[in-house]
Amino acid sequence: MSQYVIKGVNGPVVTVVGGQGLAMMDMVHVGNEGLIGEVVGVSGGVTTVQVYEDTAGLAPGQPVTTTGAPMSVKLGPGLLSNIFDGIARPLNVIQDKAGPFITRGINISALDEEKLWDTTITVKVGDAIRPGTQYAYCQETSLIQHRCLAPAGVEGKVTRVLPNGSYNVNEVLVEVTNLYGKVFKLCLSQDCRIRTPRPMAERLPISRPLITGQRIIDTLFPIGKGGAAAIPGPFGAGKTMTQHQLAKWSDADIIVYLGCGERGNEMTQALEEFSELLDPKSHQPLMNRTILIANTSNMPVAAREASVYTGMTIAEYYRDMGYHVALMADSTSRWAEALREISGRLEEMPAEEGFPAYLASRLAEFYERAGYVKTLEGKEGSVTVIGAVSPQGGDFSEPVTQNTKRYVRTFWGLDRALAYARHFPSINWLTSYSEYTTDLKPWYDANVGTDFVPCRNKIANLLQEEASLMEIVKLIGADVLPEDQKLVIETAKLIRVGFLQQNSYNPIDTYVPLDKQLKMMQVILRLYDGAKALIARSIPLSQLKATGIFETLAKIKYEVTNDQMEKFADYEKQVDEALDKVDKANR
Repeated sequence: MSQYVIKGVNGPVVTVVGGQGLAMMDMVHVGNEGLIGEVVGVSGGVTTVQVYEDTAGLAPGQPVTTTGAPMSVKLGPGLLSNIFDGIARPLNVIQDKAGPFITRGINISALDEEKLWDTTITVKVGDAIRPGTQYAYCQETSLIQHRCLAPAGVEGKVTRVLPNGSYNVNEVLVEVTNLYGKVFKLCLSQDCRIRTPRPMAERLPISRPLITGQRIIDTLFPIGKGGAAAIPGPFGAGKTMTQHQLAKWSDADIIVYLGCGERGNEMTQALEEFSELLDPKSHQPLMNRTILIANTSNMPVAAREASVYTGMTIAEYYRDMGYHVALMADSTSRWAEALREISGRLEEMPAEEGFPAYLASRLAEFYERAGYVKTLEGKEGSVTVIGAVSPQGGDFSEPVTQNTKRYVRTFWGLDRALAYARHFPSINWLTSYSEYTTDLKPWYDANVGTDFVPCRNKIANLLQEEASLMEIVKLIGADVLPEDQKLVIETAKLIRVGFLQQNSYNPIDTYVPLDKQLKMMQVILRLYDGAKALIARSIPLSQLKATGIFETLAKIKYEVTNDQMEKFADYEKQVDEALDKVDKANR
């Protein structure tokens, strides 16, 4: 390995001299302690390196060595149930070896290289291998089978195979020889470049929803598997808690939760909660299908900038096995702030609000790695990205939020007023949107019911109409409105309280399947249509309200469990009885 020396240090940015040879994106070890860094600029004989660790103590003249390869992470069995820092070093192993603080220069593999895995080899001598071919598998956790696939560039005939047995991640299981005599050695693990998207056979259209069990998301603003969504909101609006609900209840096979620049106490709470949660579907620990990446706000900013690519690469790795992965990034604003700080150290020309001019392209690189794909092996897999955005003061016009909206098709705008009113999820139905609704309609028609999308549209229209009417109510009061407009306001209130508001601490209300969501909408709209018919006959709405039917329907979410769908017939009967009672009283 060639050796160079430090010329200058400016925070995480280090300039290096000593001849030619360092290439863009090369991974290097900086200083006497071998701090991990990456080449970000080459100009003549001076090379610029961003260091992923604290640079205190670095001085001119200290050595820099190159690995000769781009920034990579080692991927294989053992990633699930683990907690990593921004450059995929296992935090639990670091704690055991170095204590509660990350020691500078500590270089630990992401995988336990001594643990043995019961491995089944799926190829034999003479078999043809190409990129994406499965050559072995092992049971990584009780929920996930880890499938070892030939990486890109590996093609040829199998010339050597070990028998089934217990192996560590570095033992060579299969040898493949290509037409030119080059030998590829395949083991349970492989090194993956974090800034290069993993190859796929084909990008498929998004046609299936990511089912979350959260009514306002599944019904009004759905996200497709392989899609991208943003959750912007001010401090305290519930971004992190919304992502926790999605991580726990969404029907993704694997969750990658990325805490990017979050406060240490908030990240600690997330780590503790995830380790205690049970997967509601399998009733096994949720960590058996979860990977946590923690890069808190007091960790080096360069590692924060790399952490989103680390998380995405891990998500793509499991996607290629045929799994559906949900990546929760909390928050991309902190990542953008790290970009801004590094850009300032590099003396680049700032753009809007000091962010670098390439902010939009970096956001695009991240979000566009989401997708529903056909893998090299021919299976289907997906990476769904849900990124939280933390605009200062809740200002959605700031650059990170505005540029994020260019690359996502679902926007869940959180509202501080709703959060303070204890309305959760605090997603504002007037500022949020989803562009997947039309794409997902065939799936809803086939799997939920042909009424689902029409009911959803009618609910959304009532909420929009209420918003317009409330502007009038603020000026002249509700009493002067005609009866049909009073009905809209009363029905929209029922929708907000009885349908959109959801209690994550209530065992019945925390998760709601799509068929129950449809039944709830149908009962509410049954009342609305019946009341509209009464009002058309000049019957005042107050008589219907006096029956208490609106309050009765608002309690459905707490009284009908997910396996008691037959109870909705009773509620439909109560609606009809209330309407008949008012009708008979006015004949």
